[in-house]
Amino acid sequence: MHVSETLRTNLQSVLVDLIALHLQGKQAHWNIVGPNFRDLHLQLDEIVGEVREFSDQLAERLRALNAQPDGRIETVTATTHLPSFPAGEVLTTDAISLITERLNLTVENMRVVHDDVDEEDPTSADILHLFIEKLEQYAWMVSAENRQPQSAAQTQAQAQAQRA
Repeated sequence: MHVSETLRTNLQSVLVDLIALHLQGKQAHWNIVGPNFRDLHLQLDEIVGEVREFSDQLAERLRALNAQPDGRIETVTATTHLPSFPAGEVLTTDAISLITERLNLTVENMRVVHDDVDEEDPTSADILHLFIEKLEQYAWMVSAENRQPQSAAQTQAQAQAQRA
């Protein structure tokens, strides 16, 4: 199968975000300080490892489609949807917000390109489904570190608003 330029561009867009997410996750892993350091440090390593595997899987899918993935640092820097990660030490609570944001932005891009990918190559869309599921789970798990339980009143108000 030969990939169209649209499919190649869409998959390449996801690839650079995965590479950027991997690198930024590692940057956070090395430089976080503060409460719950050890747990977040280990969790970031888990995320980084899986995201790295995702980028490899997607790059190999591009090759299977006779397209050439471009993971060069200048390409990633110029085309990723993710903002730069701060330099230096980052407080764990700030890192949680930063990583959650980047996980969500990566998923958002996958959802933007998904329908076009699915129309041309359902197999690649299936791969994106798996990535989305896992990255959303990581975003939930990481963000839970900073969340406070909702009060019963807040929960009731939200339920009423949804019914209205």
